Amino acid sequence: MEVAVRGEVWWWRGPAPFHFVTVPAEASELIAELAPGVSYGWGMIPVTVSLGGTTVPTALWPKDGLYVVPLKKALRDREGVELGDVVDLTLTVGA
Repeated sequence: MEVAVRGEVWWWRGPAPFHFVTVPAEASELIAELAPGVSYGWGMIPVTVSLGGTTVPTALWPKDGLYVVPLKKALRDREGVELGDVVDLTLTVGA
């Protein structure tokens, strides 16, 4: 399943990669329905994330009833993404 997400890049001082985009509630609900069939534990959902011309594998993290997309440094660097930018992502769930 592909999900389009638009959101602001924010920083969390937790474990690396530190930069995230929050998946909106409606999309998080759709992903949660798929979670039992694709999760590999701890609520992590494998996805590929596409931003601009770059696509990388990652995993969504559950946070505060929603999911967050970690944006790896290599992805941010390739696409020129900074903290506070609003980005358009395509998530392919279960990839």
